[in-house]
Amino acid sequence: MAERETQIEETSSAFATAEVEEAEEATLAPAIPSGTYVEGLGRRKTSVARVRIWSNTNKKMMNITVNERSYTEYFPMLFLQKLADAPLRKLRIFDSYRMSVLTNGGGPKGQAEAIRLGLARALLKIEPDWRQRLKKAGFLPRDPREVERKKYGLHKARRAPQWSKR
Repeated sequence: MAERETQIEETSSAFATAEVEEAEEATLAPAIPSGTYVEGLGRRKTSVARVRIWSNTNKKMMNITVNERSYTEYFPMLFLQKLADAPLRKLRIFDSYRMSVLTNGGGPKGQAEAIRLGLARALLKIEPDWRQRLKKAGFLPRDPREVERKKYGLHKARRAPQWSKR
């Protein structure tokens, strides 16, 4: 019985230290000088996003504007919002910065992925030590896949007309 109690105490102390380590993992974001911004460019398919980051003076949570609109309004679907702000969620710096994004081309998903890449690149300019965490999460490599062009004599890029024997 006493052995069981010591095991429980050891387990609970291990959980307590894990909670403290996890709480410490929340990142302290370095400040950007007043009146200046950091810029990052992201691309995906035909979408291009230019992300500018300023220090957040009013501490509004997730202060992101996309093409002069709130990002929750611009991306009404939740998974696109989470895709666009994924680097902030990974680093846990929700209210440290204010972001302005200009994006064009492509569809909503391509634009959200372009914003994610541009945001990750801009955050690296602020704090290069975040590179390992962002790279491990897969936010830094640019996805080079593009739509293949249509060829003459074919219906689509590779779809040929139906073959007939005679």
